[in-house]
Amino acid sequence: MIERFLSFLKTLPGTPDRHDHHDDPRVAASALLYHVMNVDGERQDVEWERFKAILSKSYAVSGKELDELVQAGAEAERESVDFYAFTSVLNRHLDHEGRKAFIELMWEIVFADGELHELEDNTVWRVAELLDVEREDRIAARRKVAARLSDIKKP
Repeated sequence: MIERFLSFLKTLPGTPDRHDHHDDPRVAASALLYHVMNVDGERQDVEWERFKAILSKSYAVSGKELDELVQAGAEAERESVDFYAFTSVLNRHLDHEGRKAFIELMWEIVFADGELHELEDNTVWRVAELLDVEREDRIAARRKVAARLSDIKKP
């Protein structure tokens, strides 16, 4: 499922224009991922690296293009007053499976530091609701990511 989502994201055109990103799903995704990374007030290096890796893999960008996408997402997140502006863009551009896969990416950011903060959990829940991702799918994605990351950390 996540591979299909990543494949779809790679087909989206061009690099985001910092001044015209109101309907760019890449910027919307970047902004939401940026928000969940920072919501607990403690951005760790491992979260920052995971955030950039997700964007790089999801959109097949690197170097300057990746930096521009990160900057556009950070700027959009700072200027926003709610999640709706971003989730409405994703709802228009992603099918249901794509939206579920996006929630899984959010969990990857959340668990990058090995901890689950209640503000992170609440943020993913609110975004999932706005993306019409069912509670069961949100929880399944959380468990899947947590299990995968715990398997990676085991010696």
